[in-house]
Amino acid sequence: MNEFTDSELAAFLDEALPASRSAELEHCLRTDAELRKRVTEIQGREAAGLHSIGAIWRRDRLSCPSRSELGQWILGTLATDAADYIRFHLDEVGCRYCQANLADLQEASKANEPVSERRQRYFQTSVGHLKKDDASR
Repeated sequence: MNEFTDSELAAFLDEALPASRSAELEHCLRTDAELRKRVTEIQGREAAGLHSIGAIWRRDRLSCPSRSELGQWILGTLATDAADYIRFHLDEVGCRYCQANLADLQEASKANEPVSERRQRYFQTSVGHLKKDDASR
């Protein structure tokens, strides 16, 4: 599929097009003068302040889940519909902003793993030192 929509070209200019599609577009731009002309026209409209609803939607990332929602998705605590949407948004739409946000959250959770493991070891080694509540109280 080498046909590119205007919204894909706008997303490319905003660096919001999925990486594989961006690479395909860059390859086509090298040889297709008409495609380069379309990209230049779209860039000119954006620079002149002529924004479509789709451009505003993409620029403000209105369909992107919040960082909190991504964190809940990682933990598996979201409702099925919300989890399905986030999976679709990441895998099918290929939102680079959300993929980067997700990677950052996953990296941060890995950094917290040693703390959780250490906390678990402390708990396990202190179990014998915990006192039961006195029934006479």
